[in-house]
Amino acid sequence: MTDPNTPAGPPTPPPAYNPAPPAAYDAPAGGPVPGKTLGIVAFVLSFFAQLIALILGIVALVQSKKAGVKNGWAVAAIIISSVLMVIGIIVAIVVLSIVVPAANEEIARLCSELGSGVHTLDNGTTFSCP
Repeated sequence: MTDPNTPAGPPTPPPAYNPAPPAAYDAPAGGPVPGKTLGIVAFVLSFFAQLIALILGIVALVQSKKAGVKNGWAVAAIIISSVLMVIGIIVAIVVLSIVVPAANEEIARLCSELGSGVHTLDNGTTFSCP
């Protein structure tokens, strides 16, 4: 038997509510910004470990863009780490272009003094002169 107090027929669905409008591009709707913490970590690392900071900054920026928010920390980390990597490469090239020829000149000077053959220096280093 059925209960006389319940109406017959299919149950009525709950009323449909419109979803909340998406958050503005500048401000998320009350929640944390995805990728913001990662962007800050990337920013700090951009001064010490540029390659890691560049990768983390890109990941943080992608996460934030997917959520539709800006992430200035990630952008700053990407820019700083990229610039510092380029400067580091330039400095390494300049230093090596100065050090390697100087070392070659020193070896040539030693070979001219010692003559051809295998020689051992006082510190135990062995080298050969043609």
